[in-house]
Amino acid sequence: MARKKISLQRIANNSNRRATFRKRRKGLIKKTSELATLCDVDACLVIYGEGDSQPEVWPSVPQATALLDHFKSLPDMEQYKKMMNQEDFVRQSIAKLWGQVNKARYENNERATALFLHDAISGRLPGGLAGLTVEQLSSLDWIVKTRIQAVNDRLRQLNAQAPLVRLRSILLC
Repeated sequence: MARKKISLQRIANNSNRRATFRKRRKGLIKKTSELATLCDVDACLVIYGEGDSQPEVWPSVPQATALLDHFKSLPDMEQYKKMMNQEDFVRQSIAKLWGQVNKARYENNERATALFLHDAISGRLPGGLAGLTVEQLSSLDWIVKTRIQAVNDRLRQLNAQAPLVRLRSILLC
């Protein structure tokens, strides 16, 4: 069952904050354990609690130390190959969102041009094709050429399959 969205702010009540921290810490350890097991990767977790003198380490201090030593012994290029800080993450997210925006704009433009083509074919354009701008005419030209190419591709595909269809019908008779 999905939880309701919580606001990310400091919990003012000390006992509630500690209880929430314990629950979240337990869940984080469980998720890290599942990730390490299911993906067959080495993972460790170091959690510093408020007021704790020692951090909690998963799976154990020697295993976490060995894993961190192994990581530090790697060449710098290997260490930083897939490492990402918050700024890089935000930049990557922004670039991904811009890609989605551009894709949506392209699809919207294609749909608008298709509707425009349907209006032109059905004669619903006021003034006909004579009242169109150069941009509108080039969009119409592009979509007509695209659709003709799609029809030609489909015809080639059907013609390539036609001997097989005839052969099947002969064999079935």
